[in-house]
Amino acid sequence: MKNFVEELKWRGMLAQIMPGTEEYLMKNMVSAYLGTDPTADSLHIGHLCGIMMLRHLQRCGHKPYLLVGGATGMIGDPSGKSQERNLLDPETLYHNQEAIKKQVAKFLDFDSNDPNRAELVNNYDWMKDFTFLDFARTVGKHITVNYMMAKDSVQKRLNGEARDGLSFTEFTYQLLQGYDFLYQYQHYGVRLQLGGNDQWGNMTTGTELIRRTLGNEAEAYCLTCPLITKADGKKFGKTESGNVWLDRNRTTPYAFYQFWLNVSDDDAERYIKIFTDLDKETIDALVAEHSQDPGRRVLQKRLAEEVTVMVHSQEDLDMAIAASNILFGKATKEQLAQLNEATLNDVFKDVPHYELSQSELGGKAIDLFCQDGWDIFPSKGEMRKMVKGGGVSLNKEKLAEFDRPVTADDLIDGKYLLVQRGKKNYYLITIK
Repeated sequence: MKNFVEELKWRGMLAQIMPGTEEYLMKNMVSAYLGTDPTADSLHIGHLCGIMMLRHLQRCGHKPYLLVGGATGMIGDPSGKSQERNLLDPETLYHNQEAIKKQVAKFLDFDSNDPNRAELVNNYDWMKDFTFLDFARTVGKHITVNYMMAKDSVQKRLNGEARDGLSFTEFTYQLLQGYDFLYQYQHYGVRLQLGGNDQWGNMTTGTELIRRTLGNEAEAYCLTCPLITKADGKKFGKTESGNVWLDRNRTTPYAFYQFWLNVSDDDAERYIKIFTDLDKETIDALVAEHSQDPGRRVLQKRLAEEVTVMVHSQEDLDMAIAASNILFGKATKEQLAQLNEATLNDVFKDVPHYELSQSELGGKAIDLFCQDGWDIFPSKGEMRKMVKGGGVSLNKEKLAEFDRPVTADDLIDGKYLLVQRGKKNYYLITIK
């Protein structure tokens, strides 16, 4: 059986591990779980390190459980969170759970008959009928307030890092998470909890609850991955426009691909170990090749390709590369026409935008593109000169005549015109 802990170590995916965990994993096929919140109907790349841990776990012969926190996601976790979360209704929770499972199914095998096939569970299923008296008797009596108070996550909130202090609901979060581990231990045979390093306090509460409930001989373990940051120390996975999501309707495959393509050299060397399946020999060779000529961005390109195919598909990667070529290289009108509207807007989000009314279609190019307040051409005379010199394109095709009519047949997606002046100056016109 492949050594799961060693796999995480060389990839830089191991932060803390309880004594005896590695030895236990080497002797048994271990069921392990990782929790995620169903507060949205998509994961974002901040979740990817945990999902990759489950992927490596399964590939090393162990059984992964993905726990969707339908119950705990309703309240809030003091680990780095400044506010409690909103209450979600059961229908929204179910919708989010199914959407998340569909995304994670690209990383884990849920469908085979293998004994280590992945399972998805929701703690709402065992918490929804659990009364407060049940909770106090089954869980509360085993863990002292002194033990709970000593946790870093609680101390930070009590010492004023949060404006509103720490509510009782959030204070009990570690007990709820601990009970998740106990329940799965008893009902599914789960012996290991995985998570981000900010969860260590909650996770060890789970192992403590198991031992105090079932006896010291109960075998329960924890293992965490580091919190992923950028080389400059800033939060990983955030852009100016917000999270980078796995859902194509929230973040297009093109924007997703571009995120990975644009990471720094230092980050690319770390991320390619964490977010891909590439083996050590392949990665070492890529790092060596990259160091010979960093300008070719070998690491970034391979990283972007691997993650985009894993999260989306080869077809989406091809589209993302084609979209990149439209802006940065040679491309055809046909390739431009293949872009969907969301990708088109992503590709050209930073170029000047103008609007034309539908009634203006049919007019001459020189009249449409040289309007007052527009900066595409300094003057009509300049446009004439550039057209004659072959320096103007409409929808990636050379504009042969400056006075040719621009009609509805020219529109991309029935509403866009792309004007290019010279090699690098683009202008997107939307027909209203």
